[in-house]
Amino acid sequence: MSAGKVHSRKYLPLEISSAEMQAIEDNAEKMGLSRRLMMENAGAGTADFIASKTNVIGKRILAVCGTGNNGGDGFVTVRHLRNLGAKIKVVLIGNPSEIRTEEARANWSLIEQMENIEKFYIIDDSQIIRFIKELNQSDLIIDAILGTGVKGKLREPILSVVNEINKANKLIFAVDTPTGLDPSTGEIHGLAVKAKYTITFHKMKKGFGFRKEYVGDVFVREIGIPVEAEFFITFESTSGANK
Repeated sequence: MSAGKVHSRKYLPLEISSAEMQAIEDNAEKMGLSRRLMMENAGAGTADFIASKTNVIGKRILAVCGTGNNGGDGFVTVRHLRNLGAKIKVVLIGNPSEIRTEEARANWSLIEQMENIEKFYIIDDSQIIRFIKELNQSDLIIDAILGTGVKGKLREPILSVVNEINKANKLIFAVDTPTGLDPSTGEIHGLAVKAKYTITFHKMKKGFGFRKEYVGDVFVREIGIPVEAEFFITFESTSGANK
């Protein structure tokens, strides 16, 4: 029995859902493309895009990151932007101990070892006053709080954070999808970030087309996923090596 069996060689359409993107990433990982490398490519591509839209040298950039892989994309993004000459502050919504995936934790560890990257945490709404001060002092904002896995209405302190981001009247770049927007359906989970630019990965998401006021201008960045990952591959093995 072969290690991999292709059940369909029909490509997905140009616009995909979150579930389809997750399946594509799973297939890509089974083909040998690591989650760590996908995250690296996503963050590096986001940093390149931001640098193409504004001169980042000396810019005060506030990256607002969650504890999931969207936050991990944000950690990679700010690492590259720091190296390009930006002044970086990272706001983590939660404790570092709550970062949920191995690849996100690895990228958090990297920025912890870098000089001139300020970090602070928002655990509850008692830190919102400081957050507002940081917003007011920033030149642009990176939204990397929640990605394609958003479910249900936003809860505190994320709800207050999103509200303050929208009130700050700053240039906002959303990583993969604006926090609070369901990229599959376009549903708003009570409140969502209103970005100037959204950098999404691999393919356009189905819910973006009628949410211009939230996604702004959308740009699709490649993260190294081969098109074969869209073939709906199932992996079988008699040796158990793939379990």
